[in-house]
Amino acid sequence: MNQKELTALTNEELLQEVKKSKSRRIFDAAMMGFLIGVVIFSVVKKGWGLLSFLPVIYIPIAARNNNRSKALKALLKERGLK
Repeated sequence: MNQKELTALTNEELLQEVKKSKSRRIFDAAMMGFLIGVVIFSVVKKGWGLLSFLPVIYIPIAARNNNRSKALKALLKERGLK
């Protein structure tokens, strides 16, 4: 969803999206922690290899989720919901 689609949501739908956003942020943090652990293990065991660059693939996904979360928070503040 882009910014135009977010503004078209009703207040209830927007609050549901915020709840989903919170769970996405928790998942992103857990996934990044796991991937960093894999990188550290990979570097210690075998040196730099393919697994060492695994988090680079996931960083854009997490960044997009973070930007969407920020847009949701701004929209909530604008509407005065939280």
